[in-house]
Amino acid sequence: MPQARGEPVSVVERREHIAGLLDLVPRVSVAALAKQFGVTGVSIRRDLTILEDQGLLRRVHGGAVAATREQGRNAYAQRARTAREEKKRIGAAAAALVSAGDVVVFDSGSTVAQVVAHISRPLRRPNELTIVTNSLPVLDEVGRWESPHVICLGGLYLPEHQALVGPQTVGDMRDLSADIVFIGCDGLTVETGLTTPHVLVAEVGAVMARRGLRVVVVADSAKIGRPGFTPIVPLADVHVLITDRAADPVQVERVRKLGVEVILA
Repeated sequence: MPQARGEPVSVVERREHIAGLLDLVPRVSVAALAKQFGVTGVSIRRDLTILEDQGLLRRVHGGAVAATREQGRNAYAQRARTAREEKKRIGAAAAALVSAGDVVVFDSGSTVAQVVAHISRPLRRPNELTIVTNSLPVLDEVGRWESPHVICLGGLYLPEHQALVGPQTVGDMRDLSADIVFIGCDGLTVETGLTTPHVLVAEVGAVMARRGLRVVVVADSAKIGRPGFTPIVPLADVHVLITDRAADPVQVERVRKLGVEVILA
């Protein structure tokens, strides 16, 4: 439960508490939250905006209400439609890096889902690949293959990300190793590395990166040079970045100077 006023919590903890409150009550108010956490209404409204962007709630006049599962699915679908052609090209370029016999980890995210959608037909045959994922869209795609070898990571379901996250997901992933890991992000800079709006998504992405021999980031050009909220991993942990040709050439060159291979799809 949220701590009382006078017991300060971090911004991340405060937002987690607010999201958790909406599992218990139908509505929260800006005024009550500001009093409870001992912060300004401006800070609470900023929290609610960020949580709404993550699909965790819906803002209303003076406060917020819980987001529905349908809203969460719609949020993912909307992101999937953004830069769709660019994501398809990125997915095709990334899928070309996969070889027979590989253990392949797919993180959540609409661009990552395009990678599995472009895996070649010969590699979709039984026993060619081992797929590990926490992403429902990836599972849906792989489920169409003939007798796929799939390991589904358990955890807490986030409708807005169509993914499983949390301690169980992290624990499952820590027991595995992979030849190649595909990770998405909402922002990428030399200073901040990969970032995402959701701390639990970041936690899963970080452990996936640690368990892979090769880490491949797939992100459309709008993400390149954009700082984000929560770090996933630094660029020092990334081997390959695949983005589209509209990416800022200055940002691309800065990434290359760190020793990261950049592929423009």
